[in-house]
Amino acid sequence: MKVIEAINHKIYTIEHLQRQIASWRATNKTIAFTNGCFDILHIGHIYSLQNAASQADVLIVGLNSDDSVKRQGKSPERPINNQLDRASLLANLVVVDAVILFDEDTPYQLITSILPNVLVKGGDYTIDKIVGAKEVIDNGGKVVINDIVTGYSTTNIINKLK
Repeated sequence: MKVIEAINHKIYTIEHLQRQIASWRATNKTIAFTNGCFDILHIGHIYSLQNAASQADVLIVGLNSDDSVKRQGKSPERPINNQLDRASLLANLVVVDAVILFDEDTPYQLITSILPNVLVKGGDYTIDKIVGAKEVIDNGGKVVINDIVTGYSTTNIINKLK
């Protein structure tokens, strides 16, 4: 258990994250936000996270809880990795400054409570389909859509393993 505790320093509750955001903003840091399941990390995820991090001084990653992933309708055995393991992996990436779990079907409440300067999503989205995009733009922020790295997906990895 000490190993897990040692690597969770960047995993936040909403209360702690709000305080950290206030601190970042007090020092004029810009904040980017992205989200996803990040079930089995692959090069597509890394590319997306690196690009998201390059958009601002700080990168916050919203991570679907296990229950939220199950409601996505991917497959009954998903997620492969539990939420603490997924959060811990993300928290140990240099480009990630904060990880926060959310249990809702979408990160709308999280995005509207954070109101990042930049909202980043993958290229399989259009701006009109990105949850929270309107609110971020209305608050003076911007939305960035990352290119997709073709050939990389958690589903493809799972299918290869089968």
